[in-house]
Amino acid sequence: MSSMIKVTFPDGSQREYPAGTTSWDIAGDISPRLQQDVLAAGVNGQIWDLMRPLKEDTELKLYKWDDPEGKYAYWHSSAHLMAEALQALYPGVKFGIGPAIENGFYYDIDLGEGVQLRDADLGAIEAKMAEFAARKEPIIRKDITKADVTEFFKQKNDEYKLELIADLPDGSITTYTQGEFTDLCRGPHVPNTGYIKAIKLLSVAGAYWRGDEKRKQLTRLYGITFPKKKMLDEYLTLLEEAKKRDHRKIGKELGLFAFSQNVGSGLPLWLPRGTQLRLRLEDFLKQIQKQFGYQQVISPHIGSKQLYITSGHWAKYGADSFRPITTPQEGEEFMLKPMNCPHHCEIFKALGPHSYRDLPQRLAEFGTVYRYEQSGELHGLTRVRGFTQDDAHLFCRPDQIKEEFCKVMDIIFIIFKALNFESFEAQISLRDQVNREKYIGSEENWERAEQAIIEACEEKGLPAKIEYGEAAFYGPKLDFMVKDALGRRWQLGTIQVDYNLPERFDLEYTGADNKKHRPVMIHRAPFGSMERFVAVLIEHTAGHFPLWLTPDQVVVLPISEKFNDYAHQVAAQLNAQDIRTQVDDRNEKIGRKIRDNELKRIPYMLIVGEKEAQEGEVSVRVQGEGDKGSMKITTFAEQITEEVTRQLNAWHTENEQ
Repeated sequence: MSSMIKVTFPDGSQREYPAGTTSWDIAGDISPRLQQDVLAAGVNGQIWDLMRPLKEDTELKLYKWDDPEGKYAYWHSSAHLMAEALQALYPGVKFGIGPAIENGFYYDIDLGEGVQLRDADLGAIEAKMAEFAARKEPIIRKDITKADVTEFFKQKNDEYKLELIADLPDGSITTYTQGEFTDLCRGPHVPNTGYIKAIKLLSVAGAYWRGDEKRKQLTRLYGITFPKKKMLDEYLTLLEEAKKRDHRKIGKELGLFAFSQNVGSGLPLWLPRGTQLRLRLEDFLKQIQKQFGYQQVISPHIGSKQLYITSGHWAKYGADSFRPITTPQEGEEFMLKPMNCPHHCEIFKALGPHSYRDLPQRLAEFGTVYRYEQSGELHGLTRVRGFTQDDAHLFCRPDQIKEEFCKVMDIIFIIFKALNFESFEAQISLRDQVNREKYIGSEENWERAEQAIIEACEEKGLPAKIEYGEAAFYGPKLDFMVKDALGRRWQLGTIQVDYNLPERFDLEYTGADNKKHRPVMIHRAPFGSMERFVAVLIEHTAGHFPLWLTPDQVVVLPISEKFNDYAHQVAAQLNAQDIRTQVDDRNEKIGRKIRDNELKRIPYMLIVGEKEAQEGEVSVRVQGEGDKGSMKITTFAEQITEEVTRQLNAWHTENEQ
């Protein structure tokens, strides 16, 4: 008689099963429908295949499509299905890595010299994937010795897998096999290929092996799959909408930013209209920060290499930084700054000596930093080599952490509300519950900081997911993930506790006990970086910015050249009242002018002709809504001013409450 194991479910209930029972069996015991829907299992905190036998007492979670873990197993299996199809269609193909990603999967492949994969080839690969999926091939896990798996991939002459195997310890290696395809893989996977229903290969790109520009460039093939065709159709519709909202496309249409190879890859040029938008965002945050007791500082774009050795950034980011700048003085080296925080530590020190009564000190800067990104990783404003962070560093006592967290959260909520980011979630990253060796700072300080973050979220009524082991070595953190209008998740705001830099820079204050103490440092950046935030904002709004923020609020359209003078008079009157107004006096028909300015996403169009000029009026047309009738210029100006004031003052009222 086989021994029994105890299985504990998330709700605390328990059942007993014979050792060797699989998670798939247990799902079926609970409900046939659950067995049909489940994709992977959480076994004592690890993601497992459903068909893997359970041999000891287990805390079990069952993951379906709506769970990230379920999608991971599904898309990881889909990557293997794609590789199986490629192996059948392109004999001799070699494989790099093929992970699941946030939306779908990819595989890096080497098709051999002279063989290129084109978009026209994707249909045949999709068809072969569908053929293998229809066979419902079991996906079988196997523990294998390092010697045996090395020999297997030597026979296949696959140097990429052999390189990966060389880095693995013996006794921890597994392969997965389906049909004629075997891959080196940790898993997990769905039970068989029949789970994969709706298939779409999305694009072909290039990727250097292991991200090293000095290594061979492989072909990266992206795809996505779903359990139902309807879900795929909905996703492809979403993808088309995302293309329309691409910040690179809209940024060009609206004249916000540009790139120049003469300036350099990944170094955006902010055009006048984009600069207006960016400065308005900066001014908005500066106004909020002033009311929360921040002091603005400015630090140089370079710093001594020694500064970053002291901070630890040279050891951590040196490989991703631009090369040090040498000077005529032997041994003197500077760096383009990759981080603002070391400069702010020196500013805090320069403001000393500090008493416990002086804290917190809140230092803020829109500081531009520079990091070397590989050319293949650059993407519009979301991945650049030079970007400006809305950085602030708060130096406080340990007993002030919770209060400061709450205040930073207030700032983030204000920004999200003002820019219509209505859907967001938070993640609290704490230490590993067992392994504490990799963290610096005292146990007492860590416990106080972690509890402060948890309590701050509770006080603000913010549901937050806790992730153990995700804290930085120097302190816990709170990250904000925003969902845009298309449901995509973006990490924007972040708040981090840091015990490391105050120690490295020997920062101190005199406590109430008249002894020297280390301040706690809090890093916070509600926008993250101006570049990435503007990109997200463009795609979230499709370029239809809030009235207070948009570069051009009004455009005046004379119906013929005879009324150009009156149009300019209207614009001058509105601009004098700080209403950003342009005149479109091109020699074009009024219908063409309306269409062109609709594409520019200008909120208000004022059409003027003989009647309007005689009566001192404007005919108002609202973006996307059509004609709203005629009114006096002063009346229109009052309405615009009231709308902007209402938008900007909303956070004042809420904050006061």
